[in-house]
Amino acid sequence: MPHNSEISVLAESLGQALKQKGLMLATAESCTGGGIAEAVTRVSGSSAWFDCAFVTYSYEAKTSMLGVHRDTLVDHGAVSEKTAHEMVEGAIARSRAQVAIAVTGIAGPSGGLPDKPVGTVWFAWKIPKKPIISMVCHFDGDRVRIRQQTIVHALKELLHNLS
Repeated sequence: MPHNSEISVLAESLGQALKQKGLMLATAESCTGGGIAEAVTRVSGSSAWFDCAFVTYSYEAKTSMLGVHRDTLVDHGAVSEKTAHEMVEGAIARSRAQVAIAVTGIAGPSGGLPDKPVGTVWFAWKIPKKPIISMVCHFDGDRVRIRQQTIVHALKELLHNLS
């Protein structure tokens, strides 16, 4: 994942916010391939507020590592709100973190469907004492650009919802 200054600034700000609140972060990533975890661990001292990352690309990884239900994947697909919810819940349950981000989407250039075109990404965030926050975004560009936009959005929204 190429270095992006916006991503670095967001990761540093997120780290400060988590450290200030005494919270740990975990990520559950599919289409970003660990890019969110890479961005946050680029920050010196991130071990104080970052616990772990689950990079779950396949259905099998999502079920075995995060506890996503096979029925969810079959009925809704990997790129769905329900899958993102189960991924973020699994990240919290299987880590020491109190805060988690989950992303699942289609970075392209192949894999798009009429109802889920390339650039479709589902997000879920879990923050203590709040219900799961989720949303879908439709990003434009090539695979690298879609992944970068996903990382920026994941960090930006978590920072916003932490404050």
